[in-house]
Formats: sequence, C-alpha cells, structure tokens
Amino acid sequence: MKIKRFSPKQKRVMCWWGPKSTDRHYDAIICDGAVRSGKTLCMGLSFVCWAMASFKGQQFAFCGKSVVSLRRNLLQELTPLLQELGFQCREKRSENLLSIRRGGRENRFYLMGGKDEGSAAFIQGVTLAGVLLDEVALMPRSFVEQAIARCSVQGSRLWFNCNPEGPQHWFYQEWILKSESRNALYLHFTMEDNPSLSQRIRQRYRTSYSGAFYRRFILGEWTAAKGLIYDFFDPARDARPAPEGELEEYVISVDYGTANPCSFGLWGRKGDVWYRVKEYYYASRSTGVQLTDQEYVAELGRLASGHRLRCVVADPSAASFITALRQAGYRVIKANNDVLSGIRITADLLKRGRIVICENCGDCLREMALYRWSEETGGRDAPHKDNDHAMDDMRYFAATVAESGSCEGAFCSVVRRG
Repeated sequence: MKIKRFSPKQKRVMCWWGPKSTDRHYDAIICDGAVRSGKTLCMGLSFVCWAMASFKGQQFAFCGKSVVSLRRNLLQELTPLLQELGFQCREKRSENLLSIRRGGRENRFYLMGGKDEGSAAFIQGVTLAGVLLDEVALMPRSFVEQAIARCSVQGSRLWFNCNPEGPQHWFYQEWILKSESRNALYLHFTMEDNPSLSQRIRQRYRTSYSGAFYRRFILGEWTAAKGLIYDFFDPARDARPAPEGELEEYVISVDYGTANPCSFGLWGRKGDVWYRVKEYYYASRSTGVQLTDQEYVAELGRLASGHRLRCVVADPSAASFITALRQAGYRVIKANNDVLSGIRITADLLKRGRIVICENCGDCLREMALYRWSEETGGRDAPHKDNDHAMDDMRYFAATVAESGSCEGAFCSVVRRG
C-alpha cells in the first residue's frame, strides 16, 4: 500500500503528540466530519506510532461498533501500512489481540466492540495506556465512558473519530462542544482533506446522499433529521412500469403485522437492477379481521405465483411467521434490521437506480410520500411510526439483498454476521 502524501490536517493528526508540536499539551484528539475525508487511517497510524514511541510493554485498545467492523474499517488498511514502515504485527484472532513490535519495544492492542449497553462489561478491569474509539458516535455512552476510565496509566491519551449524528447526541454535547474544557484537540474534516480522493469520486459521494444524510456525511454537520425521509423521490419521475417477461431471480420482502398492517414486496432482478414488481398489503384494523400465519403464508404464495422464488427476507422479530414459512418449504433469511443504516442504503440504491418501484405498487408509493422523521424521539433519529410498513419491507430487502447483489450474496452476509 502506497500513500503519496498527507493533507495539512492529516499531518496535524499524525504529529499532534510529538515533542515539537504546539498541540502536545492536549490529552485527547477528536476528529469528525465527512465520509471518506481521510481521518480514520491517519488517526490509526498516529495512534500506533504514539503508543510505540511513548510506551513499552503496555496495553491499548482499538474500539469500534463491532470487532468485525473495526477490522474492516481500520485494521485492513492500517496493518499492511504498519508492516511497510517496519512494525511487526501479530494478531491472535481468538483473543482479539494485536501485538505490535519495533526496535525492541512491544505493546499489546486489544480489539473491542461497543455495540450495546452490555458491551461495557467486556472492558471492565483492564488497565490501558490509551484507547482509540473508531466511529464513537455509534457506540453507547456507557461503553465509551468505561473505555475512558480504563486509561489510568501515566501519560495516557484518548483518540476519537466519527461521522456526525444529530445535534442532541451525547458525544457532540459532552465532548465536541466541550472540547476546550476537556483539553481535547478538535479537528473537523471534509473530503477536501483527503488528497487520495479524485474529484470524480468526491462527486459520486455527493450524489449518494440527500437531506440530513447529505448535511452530515458530505458537509459534516451535526444536524437534526427533519421532514420526508426519501425527499428526493418523485413518483411521477421515478416510478416505472414493471419489466415485461420473466426476470432473472425473485425475492419477497416481508414486514409482518397482526394488529398493524402486513406488507410483502415481490422483487425481480434484471441485470443489476431490482424491480418491486408487485406487492401485498393488508391492514386488519381497516377490515376488522386478523389473519393467521397460515393465511399470510397462502397470500405470500399467491404473490409469488408463477415465479421461482429464491428466498423470503423477513422481519427478524416475526418468529412465528418465519417458522410457518419454513414449514411451508420457503427459504427464509432474517433481515438486517439496523434502521438508520438500512434507510441510508435504501436511499443510495434508489438514487442510483439499483432498486426501482413499479407504478402498480400503490401502497409503497403512498407510504414514500408520507414517510418522515419523527420529532418526538428525544434527539435520536427515528422514522415516525406511521405509514412505515411497506417502507420497512423495502428497507429489509435493500439492506439484506439488494446491497449484496443477490439472494446468495445476502445469505453469505447473514452467515458472516453470525
């Protein structure tokens, strides 16, 4: 891996702890801003160089949303670069431990995931000389504060990076707005701070987001999500007729409901584009009649009639319906149900024309015109819980199958997620 040059802001991250730096008095560094702005790799490299220059035989931690995402987002690029620079890196995957050695010095770097409130227990008891929290805004506050509390070695420092979330997010309120009082160096990144990005790639990222996601991930703003979620979608322009003839493969996505509406979408792939060609939508409160799991299985069979169905992507909480589908012989994949990530993926695929809503899918088109951000979530981003059932089944499909390219790709992703 060859890096031709660093930007001035990246160089500041690389050198802030050095003996000749005017930033050396800080106890922590915070880097936030746009996606692909070059903050993650330079921070990881700087963190290791500081640790190896300052300590011998100490323990450190790399923390991410999960150990899998940490390896993918940071270590996959960082480890080869360290080896090119003369560091010896030895990873023990069974222990989530990376040992780094150079010039007679060796330190241990633990890999830790902060996915939920229970994750704080995994970091208790360890003594650290420093911690790097990658995508800190995605981690629970309890985990972050426990990681900070573990850094009790004299001379220890804290390293944070993230993309922005909402303005009421605890990390923005407690660390970014208070960076001066916390003696933390705060650096804000844009894509212009990453010299490895071409103008063409920057433009592609700019066209991949809209609304709050554009302001956060392109402009790097901590802004509230308001208004319509898919505000770029125009049914008159973007909805299309269903393709003629048989398509290459078919998948049904399911948002299951008993008292709430139940929504199925039949998706067919032609080339690298998935079309929502038909749908089923049933609201028991409107009819006054609730259907059983077996009746819903029969409705799904009618929706799939005449097509060879590769799999059903189902709401992971619909345990009884998933069992009924499997008993009926369907191959079922539990959907990826990360709501915000799923919305971002769906928006990206819609904008790029990789998923298309056909003109006859009236309930999906109706909900898209009504699907909006809630203003009653205590500062956390969440869709309003009305008119979201076809939106949920579309999100399940987009995040689980369409992003993977096929049903087989989705199955492999589920296996990797465990």
